[in-house]
Amino acid sequence: MPHINKAVPNAYQYFPLNEPSIGTCTSSEKEVPALFRPLVLRGTEFKNRIFVAPMCQYSSDNGHATDWHLVHIGGFATRGVGAICMEATSVVPEGRIAPEDAGIWTDTQIEPLRRIVNFCHAQGTKIGIQLAHAGRKASTHAPWVQRKAGSGAPHTASEEENGWPNNVYGPSNLPYADDYPSPKAMSEQDMDDLERAFVSAIGRCERAGFDFIEIHAAHGYLLHSFLSPLSNVRDDVYGGQPLENRMRFPLRIADACRKAWPHKPLFVRISASDWAEGPEQDEAGLWRQWDIEQSKIFCGELQKLGVDLVDCSSGGNWAQQKIPLKHGYQVHFAEAIKQAHPTLAVSTVGLITDPLQADSYIRSGKADVVSLARELIRSPHWALFAAKKLGVAVKPANQYERGWY
Repeated sequence: MPHINKAVPNAYQYFPLNEPSIGTCTSSEKEVPALFRPLVLRGTEFKNRIFVAPMCQYSSDNGHATDWHLVHIGGFATRGVGAICMEATSVVPEGRIAPEDAGIWTDTQIEPLRRIVNFCHAQGTKIGIQLAHAGRKASTHAPWVQRKAGSGAPHTASEEENGWPNNVYGPSNLPYADDYPSPKAMSEQDMDDLERAFVSAIGRCERAGFDFIEIHAAHGYLLHSFLSPLSNVRDDVYGGQPLENRMRFPLRIADACRKAWPHKPLFVRISASDWAEGPEQDEAGLWRQWDIEQSKIFCGELQKLGVDLVDCSSGGNWAQQKIPLKHGYQVHFAEAIKQAHPTLAVSTVGLITDPLQADSYIRSGKADVVSLARELIRSPHWALFAAKKLGVAVKPANQYERGWY
């Protein structure tokens, strides 16, 4: 009987076949830890609950992914995570955070993304993409460019620096901070155009082969800024005090995306809190900032539209925010949303490093998924280290087995 190094069937190149898939728990003598139990959303099975959170790389060529992205994302696909969500990818050029941010506004951007998707699929790993518009935080510098500019330098990227400071939009004409661009308040025509851009981007996502889509409604970018009374002071049906008004445009985008993406999972990333000073709602019943009570209502509306998972982050909309950074500092937000909507899948993210604690968040029902970013940069094989700490064996890539056995 011949012994052959089997190939992944129908892959675009030769890749050794991993059986079972990389990141699958192979221990049979004890209960599978919560982190390594499969999760099924809208018919798509994720082999474990460790997801790669979107990480902006500021490395795109006029919005086009490059080989940096292939190596960066592909490396996670070979190291045991359950799913990868690619970075904030703008549906229009002016929606990028920085000039070198990712985009999906034109068909020429499909093929570089398809190459990355195909590689991840050949390694047995699901991959999605985060669709975004930076709103009033657009046309700014990449972080290391800003650091080199020094303290006191404006965050705004000028036209000379490849920016578009006069073509930045938000719900109102309030800048995020004094050294950020001054946005134009979006008109109804602007909103109509952007809705069409999201739907067109979803068509490109389908052609690229993504397994899921996440809508970015967090971190002070456009959709979050519509939600918060700190950044949305419109006096029409899309703003002001009524929560229904402030939710209207984000829900409209989510509804359009769900209808354009009917068969695969749809996620939404939210900021559950602005981390602003004072109460969420004052004694007179006026909403003063965006926080967990409005977030719970918003998530309920998202679930009604057919959103499959809420990716629960926080902050980014109030420049004076003071966040108590520590392991799992945002888990209580995910837990509150999960308690309010038990049948809605919820992901938690934010400085999660310890496997035992991460497993406990899922085991205790505080979240269904943990998403990691910085820790995976430091330790790309975190999933396999987590399995070892939890006392179970997990399948490494064939090519890396010698490092684990």
